[in-house]
Amino acid sequence: MIVYWFLLLITSIIAYGLGSMSTMVLASNYVFRTRLSRLGKGNIWISNFRRIYGVWGFVRLLLVELVKDLLPILLGGLLLGLKGHAQVGYVFAGFCLTLGRLFPLFYDFKGSHATFCLILTGMFAAPTVGIATAIVALIVTFLSRYIALGTLAGAFIMVVVSVLMVDDSLMLRLLIFTAALAFIKHIPAITRMLNGREFRLSFEEDITYKLDQKF
Repeated sequence: MIVYWFLLLITSIIAYGLGSMSTMVLASNYVFRTRLSRLGKGNIWISNFRRIYGVWGFVRLLLVELVKDLLPILLGGLLLGLKGHAQVGYVFAGFCLTLGRLFPLFYDFKGSHATFCLILTGMFAAPTVGIATAIVALIVTFLSRYIALGTLAGAFIMVVVSVLMVDDSLMLRLLIFTAALAFIKHIPAITRMLNGREFRLSFEEDITYKLDQKF
C-alpha cells in the first residue's frame, strides 16, 4: 500500500509540474532557440509564435505541447502499471496535468484553457471519450468563437460519454474531477460571456493576441 501511494505521489508531482510549465517557453528554449521576450510584441503566448514563426512554427509548437502532455500521462500509466492499474495511472496523471495547466505553480496559479489536456485524458481513458471531447470542443469553439465555451462544452460531453462508456468507478470519478476543474476555472469566463465582455475569435483578421488573456 505504501508503494502504491508513493507511485501516486511521484506521478502527481511530475504531471502537475509539467502541466505548470509553459509550452511556449519550453519550445522557445529547446526547439526554436530564441527568447520570445526579445521578439515581436515581447510576450510568451500563442500570438507571438503565430506572428513570428507562421503556420509551420505553430505546428511545431503543438507538437511540443503534445509531447509535454503525453510524457506525464504515459509515465503515470507506466508507474501505476507496476501495481496492475495502468489505466488509472493514465487518468490520474491527466487529472494532475490538467490541474497544473489551469492552476500553474510557476505563473501565480493563473493558467490558460486546458482543452488539449481534457482530450488526451479522455483518449487514454477510452478513445470514444477523447474523440467526443475533441469534436464537441472544436465545433462549439468554431460556431460560437468562444474558446472558453468550447472548453466547457468539451468538458461537459467528456462527463456524459464517460458515464456511458467507462465502467471503472475510480477512473470515472477522476474524469469527472478533471472536467470539474475546467468548469471551476472557467466561471469568470462564463460571467464575462453573459456580460458580453469575453473576447471572441475572428477568422477574418489576425487577432490571435486575444488568446493571450489569462483568467
